[in-house]
Order: sequence, then structure tokens, then C-alpha cells
Amino acid sequence: MPYGSRLAATMTRRLGRECVYTPSARLALYLALRRWCRPGARVLMSPVNDDVILFVVLAAGCRPVQAPVSVWDGNIDAAAVPDSTWRTVDAVLTTNLYGIPDRVLELRRRCEQLGIPLIEDAAHAIGTHVDGQPIGTFGTAAAFSLSKHVAAMAGGFLAVEDARTRRELELLRDDLLTPSRLRDDLSVTLRPLARSTVRTLHLVRPVWRTMQRLGLLERDAFRMALHAPRLTACARSAPSLTAYEPWVSVDLHGFRVRHGSLVRGQLNLRMSRLDDDLTRRRAGVALLAGTAWASTALRERAVPDGPLPLFRVPLLVQNRDALLERLVDHGMVCGYVYDPPLDDYAGAEFVEPSPAPAAARWFASHVLPADPLSARRMTGALTRERAATARPSFPVAVKDATPPAPLGQ
Repeated sequence: MPYGSRLAATMTRRLGRECVYTPSARLALYLALRRWCRPGARVLMSPVNDDVILFVVLAAGCRPVQAPVSVWDGNIDAAAVPDSTWRTVDAVLTTNLYGIPDRVLELRRRCEQLGIPLIEDAAHAIGTHVDGQPIGTFGTAAAFSLSKHVAAMAGGFLAVEDARTRRELELLRDDLLTPSRLRDDLSVTLRPLARSTVRTLHLVRPVWRTMQRLGLLERDAFRMALHAPRLTACARSAPSLTAYEPWVSVDLHGFRVRHGSLVRGQLNLRMSRLDDDLTRRRAGVALLAGTAWASTALRERAVPDGPLPLFRVPLLVQNRDALLERLVDHGMVCGYVYDPPLDDYAGAEFVEPSPAPAAARWFASHVLPADPLSARRMTGALTRERAATARPSFPVAVKDATPPAPLGQ
């Protein structure tokens, strides 16, 4: 039996697509890029994205092309991408940022017209649908992350269209995996339990502050250190996952370690609880979407589908960075802040900059990604902090300027 076949079969039943199990979503995405993009391919993507994803694209030997985005959700604004850019890109990579779906129907139409692959990064979007169809089934391939939704801190999938492609990718995956060790399996298994214990005992603030003081956090800021000279040298080896591993492995050192039966058994158990998790997320999203801080993107699909089961809820606030620090004192650490945008972070040597960067800069500097599973605590903390709502001070497209109908109307 192929490695991880039981987990893959569970995801296949959920999506209706063939799935390959991987130790992480970042490895799944790398597989997709290597399978469908030649070295030197130009990949259109949102600049409001995890820096790890940028390095995965570079590791695959591709050139990241930064797209204009919606000021309300940070996803690609397909209509704002210049025709000159569309004519030169070789693939499109979606983000589905925080679980809010990309404009996937328009992106798919564009890709079909151009004859290029649409690769969906669905790491934040398990359980999200567009017109009744699951995110991850619109494109050529889709990468999913279990750690984002079942608190497993490991595990991913690559969804593809047919069994033959799945078998090809299983072989490519097996060549990239590193051997499992009992110590690694124990670490993956115990870390979620340790994190849950810290939260249950209300130790988030002292633990986080101690890690900051001791320099135990891998990132001193929202972005990891670029190390530009080393990164430039690595380009001579691309495509190469090994050459870019110092960047791709940040925050998840075992991203391509072959999981043993202990980890896979735990993931099977956690996947059985996925629907309950999604239900709780919808309830939290419904609460946060009704607040003054909510992005209007939260209500765009409130009717008739109801709230989305988001990984994080994008709240738009003034003085975001200072507010994030104060929220630690309320026992909440808000990660997944992708600021500055990737073109400002990496520069023109490593990415093609967006032709219209203002929306990405504004969104990235004002979004506060709130965990819907802590919706009541977050609402209470923001109220006590007297958090002020942020709205763009520059003109936005008419379709984005008018807030959609309130939730439930």
C-alpha cells in the first residue's frame, strides 16, 4: 500500500478527487509546482502570503509574479491583472487567504483560455465551497494542510484529477521524503497536546513572553530573515528542495519527514473530528462577522451559504501591530500576519513586483487574523482595548467599496 493511503482515501472521499498524502502542505505544493511548471516558469500569486510559500516557489525553480489583490481579502484581483502580465505567466497559484475563497471561477476561466495550470493553495480552506463545489476541485491540483484545521501541526494532501497522476506524484513524493525517527514522531504527536495544555492552564502570556525574551522564536518579525546573498547563490541549484530547505523548513522542520504509524494514527483520529471543527469555526465566524472590525469580505458569501468555516477571520483595525502585542496580555497570540507584502519583502531580484501594490500594502498592515474558535474572547479583548476599525483612505473599485448585505439578511 502507498505511504499514507488510509489518510489519502479519507480526503478523497471528502473532495471527490484523487489525493496524495504528504507530511505538510508545503511539500504538497512543491510537488505540484515540479509536476506542472518547468524551471523558469512565471507563477502568478498574491503578495499577501506566507513567506514560506515564496521560498517553495523559488525552490521549484519558478519566478513568483505578484498580482494586484482585493483590499478586503488579500486574494488575487483577476480583473486588475494587466493583459501584458496574463500573456506572460505560465501558472496561477491561489491563496484562499484565511479560508476566504479566491475568485476561482474567473481564475479558472483565464487559465483555461491561456492553457496554463491553476494550482490551488487550499491550506486555509478545508471545508470552503464556491457555488457548492469544494475549494481544491477547481484547478489542476490543490495543496491542503491538516495542521490548520485539526490542530495536528503536521500532515497535508495534494489533490489531483486522476489516479495515474496520483501514482506519478506518489513516486516523486517518496523520493523527497527523509526517514522517520521515533523522536520526530513523538515530537509531532506531543506538540499539539502541549499547546492545548498551555491554553487550558491560561499560560499563553507567560510562555510567549518567556520565549520572546530567550530568543526561542524563529521569527523576530512577521517575516523571516531573507538572507539575500545566500538566497541568490541557491538560485544556481534550483529546482532543489534541499538548497532552499533553510527557508522552506522554518516553523516546520519536519515538513518532509516520513511520518510513522504513531503520527498517522493520530491524524486519522483528528480527521474524524474535522466536521465538528468546521461547525465550531462557522459559529465563531458568524460572531466576528457581525462586529465593526470585520472585513466586508466576510459577508460577501453570507447568503445563501451562511458563514464560512474560516481558519482565521480577517479583522481590519488601526494600530494593528501595537494591538497584537496587547492581545498577548489577554492570552491570545495572533499569528499568520503576512506583512510586508512579498514584493516589498523580497524585492525585484527574487519576485516580479505587483503593478498595483497599494491594496496589498494596506491590507497586510491592517489585518488582524482572529481565530474563530476564540471568537468571544477576541471580541471581548478588542472591546476592552477600544480597537478602532480601519478602512482604506484611498479609492477602491466600486465593487469593493460597497459593503455586502449584513450576515443573515
